[in-house]
Parts: sequence; C-alpha cells; structure tokens
Amino acid sequence: MFSTQTYDVAIVGGGMVGLATAIGLAMEDLRVVVIDAGETQAVCGEARLRVSALNKASQRLLTHLGAWGNIDEIRIGPYQKMAVWNKDGLGKIEFDASSISEQSLGSIIENDNISHALACRAAECETLTHLQNHRLAKIAFGEREAWLTLDNGDNLSAALVIGADGANSWVREQCKIPLTFWDYGHHAIVASIETELPHNDTARQVFLQSGPLAFLPLFEDKLCSIVWSLPPQQAQQLLASSPQAFERALTAAFDGKLGMCKLRGERQSFPLRMRYARHFARHRLVLAGDAAHTIHPLAGQGVNLGFLDAAAIIETLTELKTKGADLGDYANLRALERWRKSDALEMIAVMEGFKRFFNGSNPVKKALGDLGLNLVDNFSPMKTLFMQQAMGNKKGLPKLCL
Repeated sequence: MFSTQTYDVAIVGGGMVGLATAIGLAMEDLRVVVIDAGETQAVCGEARLRVSALNKASQRLLTHLGAWGNIDEIRIGPYQKMAVWNKDGLGKIEFDASSISEQSLGSIIENDNISHALACRAAECETLTHLQNHRLAKIAFGEREAWLTLDNGDNLSAALVIGADGANSWVREQCKIPLTFWDYGHHAIVASIETELPHNDTARQVFLQSGPLAFLPLFEDKLCSIVWSLPPQQAQQLLASSPQAFERALTAAFDGKLGMCKLRGERQSFPLRMRYARHFARHRLVLAGDAAHTIHPLAGQGVNLGFLDAAAIIETLTELKTKGADLGDYANLRALERWRKSDALEMIAVMEGFKRFFNGSNPVKKALGDLGLNLVDNFSPMKTLFMQQAMGNKKGLPKLCL
C-alpha cells in the first residue's frame, strides 16, 4: 500500500517566485509543499551572472514575507539614479530618487542571493515542506484533487498545483497549455564588469542600433552587471572573442561612460523570447512567473512581474480559504487569471513598443525617439509618473506589495 502525503497547495519550482508564493501561503496556515529540482546555497565570492532589478513593490513583498532581512546586505546594489540615452543621437533622460524624496529607485541583487534568503525563510514555516533535489515525474488532475509522483516514487496530492518551474515549464507542457511566443531576434550577453570609474549607484542603459546595452550597479562601487542585447551572430562573435577584444568592444559601445571595462569572470548568453501562456489557470492548476510569461529584459521587470503573480496568488487563495471555498476550482480562479493576464499583457506591450521604437537605424524613428526622451526628461509630472511606474508604484497592486 502506497501512502500519499496530502497538501493544500503543491508548488512545482523552487525559484524566487515559487518560494515567495509558498511562504505567503504557509503564513496563512495553508499546508504547502515545494518540489525543487535544485538546491539553494549561500552566495559568496565573485558576483553571479544572473541578477534582478527589484523594484519597491517587490521589496515590500519580500519584507511582508519576512525574507528581505535574510538577503546578504553587503551584496545589495541599491540604485538612486537611472540614465537612458540614444547612441549617436541627442535623446536622453535621467531619473533621480531624491527628486521624489526616495532613497533609491530599486536594488540590483543576484538571483541566488534572493533565492537563498527565501529558502532560509521557508525553513522557518511550520506548514511548508521544501523538497530540494527532487523532480516531478507524473501529474494527474481529478475532480477534487491533483496527484503528483516524484522521481523517487513518492506520491503527493493537493487541492491546487502551482507551476512556477520557469520558462521551459514541465508542468505547462504536461498540461498541454499552448504558448503565444515570438523570438526577439536577439541574444543577451550577461557578464560582471569592473569599470575604471565608479557607477555612483546609477543604472544606465544605451539604445544602440543593434539593441540595448545596460550597466546595472552591483555591490562594489566599480562593479556592474551588464545585459547586452545583440543579433545572434554578433553575440556569438563577441562570446568567442578574447577577453581583451570583448572589453574594447564593450567600452566603445558604452561610449566610455565608465572608463575602460574589464571582465570579472565568464560571459554567458541566452536567446530572448517572449512567451505568453494561453491559459494562466485551469481546474486545479495555476501558472506563475516565467512559466506563464517571459518578456524582454529591457527594463529588468521580469522578476517583478513574477513577484506580482506570487502576491496575487497569495491574496486570492487567502480569500478563498477564509470563505471555505475550493482552492482548485477553476471558477474560483478565473478572476486571478484575468488579473495576471492583464498585467502581463500590459508589460509585454510596453516592452515590445520600446524595442521596436528604439531598434535599428531608421533616422525618423531615431529622431522621434530623441524627441520623446527629451520631452519626458523636461516635463516633471510625466517624469515623476515614469519613476513611480519603474518603482512598481501603480494602481491595482496586490495588498502584500503596498
């Protein structure tokens, strides 16, 4: 006789969004299991390549969950200013947190640092089981519950399954949920860069003919994380070039704004694709984070959108629990699905608009882009609105993000 562990919610994926969701639900006394294919570890030494620009809404969520204090403070890179300009053009815009009486606009933090902080908090939650180094082998959905089988043969059941297992979601594929997607025609090169001049807690982005290049300030005053979007062939050539040649090309592309650039560690690249699941929810299933949507890293909003998913799921399931309603009944999840789809579509449209408007060398587009940047830069009310949006301060936020 096989025994089955029963939970209220089973979360597939132990990344930032999955763990945040799990903690919030456990804090509401729901029995939660997280099936995590990896294992989180403390971050030390050189900066990790994958970082996130956490806005204020995400920081408030992590604070409410009791995880923000677990993040290694000396590896947080708060940025007080943002500078955006058009290469070979006259358009530019600069934001300064002090102009709206804020200490910072957000923080650049390594993904592993955030994940470790969340894992430490998860370990403190009595009703949360975090199964690390385990994968899901089978999943089936019934009228009243979902059944899951792990790779070691263990069986679980839950009223609701949350797929938070990334862009190439196994859960989404097993459930045959179709995707709307397109290839951005770019690969993103990520690397840690030591600069000759200090970054002065400023996030910088330049629009090149080939694509945007961002320098994100890290926890050392002359250390930045770069995200360089390029056509695939050009990206591969730069990856294959010598460190010295790469450094020269990067310094030139960035107009030497921070002096000479020097690689710290390896370079990596990955293709940029927009993905949008046709269904964010079904009977006994919800998709969250990159499993539901991926966007261009142009403004570093991907993880913030995922944390909004987490906060919205926590809010919705808490209300259902209070009412004594079925957590996995699709009729009870439709409003959540509409909410998350609306936010995701809005962000996808904004990112696509930015990319198309500033991409390429068309002189008319370039002139209009310059005009738009300068207009916003010189019109305080609109500039303040842009800053508030970048910080995640907008209407319709989940309660945990307020």
